[in-house]
Amino acid sequence: MVRDPAKLHSPSVEAYEISDAPELKSEVMTLNVGPQHPSTHGVLRVVVDLSGEQILRLTPHIGYLHTGFEKNMEHRTYTQCITYTPRMDYLHSFAHDLAYALAVEKLVGAEVPPRAETIRVMLNELSRIASHLVFLGTGLLDFGALTPFFYAFREREAVLDLFEWVSGQRFHHNYIRIGGLKEDLPPEFLGEVKKFIAQMPYRIDEYEALFRESPIFYERARGVAVIPPDDAINLSLTGGSLRASGVDYDVRKAYPYSGYETYKFEVPVLYGGDVYDRMIIRILEMRESVKIIQQAVERLEAMGPGPIRDPNPQISLPPRHLLETSMEAVIYHFKLVTEGFHPALGEVYVPTESARGELGYYIISDGGSMPYRVKVRSPSFVNLQSLSFACKGVQMADMVVVIASLDPVMGDVDR
Repeated sequence: MVRDPAKLHSPSVEAYEISDAPELKSEVMTLNVGPQHPSTHGVLRVVVDLSGEQILRLTPHIGYLHTGFEKNMEHRTYTQCITYTPRMDYLHSFAHDLAYALAVEKLVGAEVPPRAETIRVMLNELSRIASHLVFLGTGLLDFGALTPFFYAFREREAVLDLFEWVSGQRFHHNYIRIGGLKEDLPPEFLGEVKKFIAQMPYRIDEYEALFRESPIFYERARGVAVIPPDDAINLSLTGGSLRASGVDYDVRKAYPYSGYETYKFEVPVLYGGDVYDRMIIRILEMRESVKIIQQAVERLEAMGPGPIRDPNPQISLPPRHLLETSMEAVIYHFKLVTEGFHPALGEVYVPTESARGELGYYIISDGGSMPYRVKVRSPSFVNLQSLSFACKGVQMADMVVVIASLDPVMGDVDR
């Protein structure tokens, strides 16, 4: 062993050549993590092969939250299925409500009134903001940052209060119906939405000031779990995680629905493909959602009161006041409640953009009152397969933040 006097900082400190250090060897260890909640909204288990602190291989195991929603929906009428849709992605439940309604409406040829379409867009974007706030608050908790959680949930509570006001429930709203909405907005609701979106840009500034320039956050997130654009596409990654890898794909732009093509907003795209960009892009998306909500509020104020459901009595329940004077209305009401409607033979797939990526419903009708087959293209399920790729070579301590950056909701996975 050779001592190098040039590397001695004090007479009591000895330094040695790197070549003299004994070679460190470690055996591969397989570690079972879970089933538990590691940065997921639900139960996930991962099996990790480690060499020291480095992940050699990671395998996600799903199914611990399986609810059988898809199969249950095949034994319910099309209207009764609305009970199941928001329970899959309970953080952005309006996205599932809307995607399912759009698919069935395409199947039956329903015409949604403009007021109902605009309200749908407004509530869907509010729900997207609420989902991103959970992502931001809980994701930063996994970095050890406690304060942003309270800031993010402050605004999320305000959004949930609005949802409770309009639908009666903070979760699982069941406000969207085939052909329109359950009921119109409460009085003064738009005024409260305007107050929220007026302050939201400043709140987003607060979030960024809390963590974006933090050297600890930067060092733990920048360059970690990089997913190059070609690999992101091959893994079928969608949503903010795909756009953080430099791929400009948003269903609201690529395949517009509910009038999104008439709204002015940008699709944020970043190019790092790492945990840092996957966190930051949700901040940028919230700013765009605020712009969309502002436009929707202005349109609703300009158009004034109007119908909020397709008037076709074979799809929508007749107005309650007609039940007192019209036998035909009573018959339609009885038939729809007890049996439901019967779409023609056919199949349909409608993609939408949820907070987690492309969400689509594929429905097959055999002419009965219940769908023959319901298949949900859930973004959490598809995005989760990129976890093995993203975590390869990552330190074990960073695994949880990598999972958080992909933003999976396990109810959206185990259907």
